[in-house]
Formats: sequence, C-alpha cells, structure tokens
Amino acid sequence: MSGLRSFVARRLLLGVAQVVAVVLLVFALTEALPGDAAVVLAGDQPDPARIEAIRTAMELDRPAWERLVDWAAGLLRGDFGTSLTSGRPVAQYLTGAFGPTLLLAALTVALLVPTGVGLGVLAARYEGRLVDRLTSSVTLAVYAVPEFALGVLLVTVFALRLGWLPPTAVGHGTDLLAHPGVLVLPVLVLLARPVCSLVRLVRAGMIDALASPYVAHALRYGVSGARVRYLHALPHALAPAVQQLARTIDWLLCGVVVVETLFVVPGLGTVLLGAVGERDVPVVQGLAVVFGVVTVVLNLGADVIAHRLAPRAGVAA
Repeated sequence: MSGLRSFVARRLLLGVAQVVAVVLLVFALTEALPGDAAVVLAGDQPDPARIEAIRTAMELDRPAWERLVDWAAGLLRGDFGTSLTSGRPVAQYLTGAFGPTLLLAALTVALLVPTGVGLGVLAARYEGRLVDRLTSSVTLAVYAVPEFALGVLLVTVFALRLGWLPPTAVGHGTDLLAHPGVLVLPVLVLLARPVCSLVRLVRAGMIDALASPYVAHALRYGVSGARVRYLHALPHALAPAVQQLARTIDWLLCGVVVVETLFVVPGLGTVLLGAVGERDVPVVQGLAVVFGVVTVVLNLGADVIAHRLAPRAGVAA
C-alpha cells in the first residue's frame, strides 16, 4: 500500500507539471496561429483604423506576457475568457458542446470494453486456430481503414442507398439521445479502430500470461482452466489494455474532429474547428487546455490502475 501511495504521489506531481506545461504550450501555439481575429471581424474589406480599434477593444495590443498572466489567473478561477467573435463566455461553448461528445464517447466505450476484451480472450484461448486467425485478419483489415473513409462508406450504404439511418445529425440539436438512429453510424466509426487495437493487446497479453510460470504452477496444483484464465492471467493481460483504453477515451473526448465534422455532430471537435477557422483564440485556448488536462488525468488514472493490476509490469514512474 505504501508503494502504491508513493507511486500515486509521484504521478500527481508529474501531472501538475504537465498541466502547467500544457497551459504554456497552448498559449504559445495560439499566439503563433496565422491570421488575426480583428481582421476576421472587420469584414471582407477591412479598414486599418477599424482593425486597430477592434484590436484595442479586444486587448490584442497588450504584450503577450501580460495576456498570459491574466489568462492563467482566470483559469485558476474557472474563467476561460470570452469569445472574440461572439462575445459569449468560452465556458458556454464547453458546456454546450461537451454533451454530444461525452455521449458518443460513453456509448463507444460501453461497446468497446466487452467486445475488445471478449474477442481478445477468445482469440488467445484458441491461439493458432481458425477463430484466432479469423479474428486477427478481420481486426487488421478494419484497422487499416481510415475513419473518414469508413464513415463515407457507411453513410453511402446505410444512409443513402438503404435509407436505414440518417446520414448526419443536422436538425436534431444537441439532444442526440432522443434520436438514437443519429448515433449509430458515428459510434460504429469511432468503435472500429479502437476495438481492433484492444483485441490485439488483450490477445497478446493473455498469450504471454498463459505461458508464464505462475500459470503453469497453478495448473499443476489442479486449479481449473477457467479460473486460471480469468482470475490470474486476465488481470495481467489487462494492464497494457487499460493504458490503451485511457488513450482511446482521451481520443474520443478530445480528438474526434473528423467524425464530428463528417456527421455534423455539434460536439467539442466541431466547436474547435469553427474557432480555428474564425481565429477565435480564447475558444481555441480554452478547448486546448481542457483537452490537455483530460489527457493528463486519464493517463494518471490508467497508470494507477495498471500498476494495481500488475505491479510487476513495470509501469514507468
């Protein structure tokens, strides 16, 4: 237990340092973005005097270090700033778009875990046989298809040709749960590649665990095969899978721009894409900080769980 506390303490300190680095990096990168929000707001034929007036009103003429200090102080108070283009608080963008993204992520993970772990254990149990070869071949083939190409294919077949499902979420607002048909195609696209990775990780981990000396020792003492597989081998096989699952959840919450754009889902990825196009720096900064903090927290949790499942796996501190 003391070893676990020490591990968690080191990870927490590292997480705090990573969050500070994320804040600094986000500010530096958004400062380097091409274009100017004042030019965008000034219209197609901007007048230099109007551009300068807009820059002054938005405090874009202040030194970068002053704006960094004010922005960081606001983050500590939960204030992400105000949109340059709409005048709305950035927090409203986050809360309004977080629901659809979270719903897609939750549904994907709810299907991903049982499917990935179940197929991985099945393939490992029948290693080298038809089930294993078929599972490995299908997962490899599906993983090779990019999300955008798979999304276009599914829309063409199930929405345009067969007419079974709506092609996009247009007209359904943010309450996507009230229209479950809208969620089917995005969830399938989001599920495709992560489930392939998880199946292969669980399969490899189970094969290694079942070949280990402690499993052979348990079998010699008469422990049943099912008990050995699920109580002894599976926890050790899940240690790397948990870390992969954390990266997948991070991607689902922070990196689904392609899928949300393809299916016109009003989530965080769509908001980020629009903010970048409008040079709306505060919105971009707020979203990027949230994405960075989510990544740090998820990886911290995954490392702790993996360390708890298999301390001998040597999760780097």
